Amino acid sequence: MLFKWKDAFSCNIREIDEQHQKLFKLGSDLNHLISLKDEFDRYDEIVGILNELKEYTSYHFNFEEQLMEKYNFKELDEHKRAHEAFINKLNEIYSKDIDANQSKVTMDIVIFIADWIEQHILKTDQRYKTFLNEKGIF
Repeated sequence: MLFKWKDAFSCNIREIDEQHQKLFKLGSDLNHLISLKDEFDRYDEIVGILNELKEYTSYHFNFEEQLMEKYNFKELDEHKRAHEAFINKLNEIYSKDIDANQSKVTMDIVIFIADWIEQHILKTDQRYKTFLNEKGIF
């Protein structure tokens, strides 16, 4: 399974881990649509998941950034830029003709999310883990 939560993804902060798991679920839902390989039009399902992904990432990014700001995390600006790049990429994908290219666009999003998990959650987010844990945030 492409989007399976493992302890290695944990930031040791319950609420952030739960938010990350929700992002995993959305990625898994998109991956499931790709795996169906049927002749049904999945446009409404794809757009629904994309809308939820856009809303939820905005909520999650704001939550992380407010927490980092509250405790003066020195890499906050860098983290914000990474979040902004994610939103920009989602908007770029969203602007494509999803209806005519459902499989390709969905696959692009799945690959993008998988890369994000590997690069951001496993690396970038881990940099605030110890910092915030030392501040008593779990």
